[in-house]
Amino acid sequence: MSRQNILITGASSGLGWGMAIEFAKRGRNLALCARRLDRLEALKAELERDYPGVQVFIRPLDVNDHDQVFEVFNAFTQDFGGQLDRVIVNAGMGKGASLGTGHFEANKQTAQTNFVAALAQCEAALTQFRAQNSGHLVAISSVSAVRGFRRAMTVYAATKAALTSLCEGIRVDLLGTPIKVTTVHPGFIRSEINEKVEKVPFIVDTETGCRALVEAIEKEGENPFVPGWPWAWMRYVLKVLPLSQLRKFS
Repeated sequence: MSRQNILITGASSGLGWGMAIEFAKRGRNLALCARRLDRLEALKAELERDYPGVQVFIRPLDVNDHDQVFEVFNAFTQDFGGQLDRVIVNAGMGKGASLGTGHFEANKQTAQTNFVAALAQCEAALTQFRAQNSGHLVAISSVSAVRGFRRAMTVYAATKAALTSLCEGIRVDLLGTPIKVTTVHPGFIRSEINEKVEKVPFIVDTETGCRALVEAIEKEGENPFVPGWPWAWMRYVLKVLPLSQLRKFS
């Protein structure tokens, strides 16, 4: 099924920006939101220049303002004439540090943004999808959801595990309906969230990673790990690695 009208949160940089370009290449209409309106305006100008047949709507959105999430999603739905085909819950952050080291506020911000705000986005999307009895909910989780990780990734990985579990529950709830749920688990993709990280295994550039993300989303599978190499099999390895080896991934 072609999902023509696509909403992406956290679209002002990184994976959100890259996915917007990949979907525009496929001729999809886009609703893009993030906190930084100037960045969204730049992306909109680039997309309309390179892909003139694509409709692009933008709105500022802080996903931690939960009332605003519902307002912005509803407004985008109206922009598309009442039909929203796919929502990609992408907005997130990677702040944090080892627990007990004085960085509770940063860890709390990551927990709130990556899970509670994601919950609000899923609620807003599914409110529309249930009303129209169709739609595709996509959540950008992480390969880190399969295990616990250390340092800055401790809370991040925990939120992604929670997001993966949330989406599985939604998927069970919607069995037998036309509404589909995909939880994408990216491996290490170079983006703004990890630009200061020097050494991580199997990292790919943003364009390669976003192309793999969009290809997986288009297939509408349940729990793809991308890029397929090496994460389609590495996820199983991660589940059984001893802690001494697991620490090398964070």
